[in-house]
Amino acid sequence: MKTKAKKQEDLVALTEQFKNSKSAMVLSFSGLTVDKDQAFRNELRETGARYQVVKNTLARLAVKGTSFEEATEHFEGVTSVAWTDNEPVDLSKVISKYLKEEKDIFEFKTGIVEGKVVSVDEINAIATLPSKDELIAKLLYLLNAPAQRLATVLNAIPRDLASVVKQVSERPEDAAPKEEAKKEEAPAAEEKKAEEKKEESPASEEKTDEAAAEKEEPKPEEKSAEAKEEASDDKAKEEKKDAKADSKADGDEKPAEESEKSEE
Repeated sequence: MKTKAKKQEDLVALTEQFKNSKSAMVLSFSGLTVDKDQAFRNELRETGARYQVVKNTLARLAVKGTSFEEATEHFEGVTSVAWTDNEPVDLSKVISKYLKEEKDIFEFKTGIVEGKVVSVDEINAIATLPSKDELIAKLLYLLNAPAQRLATVLNAIPRDLASVVKQVSERPEDAAPKEEAKKEEAPAAEEKKAEEKKEESPASEEKTDEAAAEKEEPKPEEKSAEAKEEASDDKAKEEKKDAKADSKADGDEKPAEESEKSEE
């Protein structure tokens, strides 16, 4: 049996632990075996949490003046408390797991997270969040990804340069003169083509002039038709002249006859 001094010592220690903690889960259990109790404690310890079966009177006194005072009414019957000064995600994952897998053994009473009372549904929701270590790992990956890509590019530059140098060194010696000869032949070929074009251009101009001349000269059929039209025009003109002359002669004869009649 504990002495009064020992009880006071336990109260001070439990009060200090509650004051330094951020989150706590109040549970009850029945039919808990030693093996399952040990496995439960080990998993809580891995998250940095602590677990203790407490006396209700001692627990009520220990939470006074702390952020867990609102849990006072739940300290009755068989009571155990799991608390942590770390983030609540890891603790919530372990509690949620055992409440589902060992629901015949463990019973959830209440929870306090960052000074706020939470239900079992809220604990299950918190358990689905990534833990602090997982978030840090993701953040480091995102931060390191650009650096890794940059390092890959930088490493590729000397590697590619070395490959080019190697290809140049392995190239046959006569390859360079051949390339120079090709470069020298190219201007000569271009000059030759230019001269051929110049020679072809006068001939094409002559052909163009001949074609234009052919278009301008009338065809033989057209010439004969024009000559016929001119001849017919001349003939018509001659006939008009003759007709005028005849009409004039007739006019001169009539006055003469009239004068002869007047003399008679």
